[in-house]
Parts: sequence; structure tokens; C-alpha cells
Amino acid sequence: MEQITLSGIVLSAMPIGEYDKRLVILTKERGKITAFARGARRQNSPYLAGSQPMTFGEFTVYQGRNAYTLTAVKVTKYFSETVKDFEKMSYGMYFLEIADYYGREGLEASDALNLLYVSMMALTNEHIPDRLVRVIYELKALVINGEYPDFFNCSNCGRSERLNFFDVKNGRLVCAECGDNIKRLVHLDDSTLYAIQYIITAKLSKLYTFSVKEEVLSEMESVITPYFVSMVDREFKSLDFI
Repeated sequence: MEQITLSGIVLSAMPIGEYDKRLVILTKERGKITAFARGARRQNSPYLAGSQPMTFGEFTVYQGRNAYTLTAVKVTKYFSETVKDFEKMSYGMYFLEIADYYGREGLEASDALNLLYVSMMALTNEHIPDRLVRVIYELKALVINGEYPDFFNCSNCGRSERLNFFDVKNGRLVCAECGDNIKRLVHLDDSTLYAIQYIITAKLSKLYTFSVKEEVLSEMESVITPYFVSMVDREFKSLDFI
């Protein structure tokens, strides 16, 4: 059978039988795939290290009727080794779960894969708060999948000035004038709105090149995370450890 090499990251690994593993891999070329690693649980297996979640690299596979079979792995990065702190590891697993949620087989996923990679790298940077990495990842995942609200104009009147309120319940931005008639709005400082707009428009390589004050981060969390939760229909297990 013809073999192909795909760039990707292991999202999850499940034991199968006595020595095998069932891998879910997010790949640049073919989106989310299922691949079986024969003998991956043997101590001398060439797939032993490369079949762990958070392993980024090149995966050589051949395609069967319903799944792929792994034949070689060239590891580029072991995030499970560089993200050693338990809380950081939990954030990393959360990102993998989100990538798995949005991943689709057969659909090119270079943006989703690159977002996951730069976000995992950000977790290894002690100068970037994990909470900031989380809200950036959540928002940019929504952007890539076309599910983010308009953060550039008032949803009611269309104006682009004084956009200081977010209606979390209905997932919409409103200006100061329109916000007078709406209850339970989250206030957004100008710096918070600018940070959110930057995340939406920035290239992936520039996502983690800024910092924010605690009050700005808190406002971002009060808007982005509830909206993200409202847009997905799955509970992510890793959140229990964050």
C-alpha cells in the first residue's frame, strides 16, 4: 500500500489489545485522523515515545478502509517533556481536547495545528500567564472556525466607537449608548477590547507577543470563556484539573 507522511500532533492515545495503541492525530494535510500503532506499548517499540499525547512531528502511515496504520514517526517536539508543571499540563490537555472537538477528517487543518503548536510553546514560556494563553487559544479557535462575535461594531446600532459592553447571554458587543437598555452586561475597558481585537486579527506567529494587566485579563476571561462555553456542546475533562 502507498505510504504518506503527515505533519501533526497526537491528540490522544488509547491502549488497544495487549501491545497496540489507537491514536488520534491532528494533521496539517488531512485534518483529524485515527491511526493504529502496532506494538507501540512494547518497551523496544520505535513508536513508544512518538505515540504519546502532545507529541508533534511527522507521521508516516498507510491508509486502510476505516483508519490509518502507523509505520514511522519522526518527532519534532515532545511537549509532554517541556510542559512539566501539572497545571500547565492540564492546560495543554485542554487545548488538545478543543482541537479534537473541532477537528474533522479530510479537511486541511494547518491553522488549527499551528494554533495548537504556538499555544503549547507559549505554555513553556514562564513570562506568559497560563490564563492568558487559555483565553487567547479559546478566542482564536473560535476565529478559525468562524464562530466568534463581532468585536468591532455595536451589534445594535453598528457604530464603532465607545464599544465598552458585552452581552454574554446573547454573545454580542454593544456600545455605551445601546448598553443603557440592556441588563447584565460585562464592562470592557478600552485596553481589553483592543487586546481582543488584536487576537482576532493577529497572525498566529504574533499571538503571544503581548502582555496585559490583571484587570484586563479578568475582563477577557469574563467575556471569552463564557462565550466559548456557550458555543460548544461538550464538557472538557481536563478543566477539572485547572
